[in-house]
Amino acid sequence: MSSAEDLLRSRGLRVTRPRLAVLDVLADGGHLEVEEITRRVRARLDSVSTQAVYDVLGALSRAGLSRRIEPAGSPARYEARVGDNHHHVVCRGCGEIADIDCAVGETPCLDPDTAHGFEIDEAEVTFWGLCPSCRARRAADA
Repeated sequence: MSSAEDLLRSRGLRVTRPRLAVLDVLADGGHLEVEEITRRVRARLDSVSTQAVYDVLGALSRAGLSRRIEPAGSPARYEARVGDNHHHVVCRGCGEIADIDCAVGETPCLDPDTAHGFEIDEAEVTFWGLCPSCRARRAADA
């Protein structure tokens, strides 16, 4: 039995070929759109519908086995890195996304003055800027 099968069972999920294939794709890393995940899953399985991939991603996200991120103006993306409250930086030019480890030390912007009665257990931060390739392209165009 594979560790992916054990992982699914440990979260109360049935082991299916599409779930195993999606976990395998996400384990390769990155912040992938559903279209790319579907393309890679289809390379592993004979056939799978886009809706089945959406269903698997929803189940994996609810079970804490994948993370859905949706930067403003971008389609949803999924990643396997979960449980560490990391953040992301998004390139305004090409849309590339990279992980940023959680801030340490004094972080006043992550400690709200008022929580409106909420018990806060996580902060999701998205940083925006230009990746090295887009900065180089901009400099070359100037």
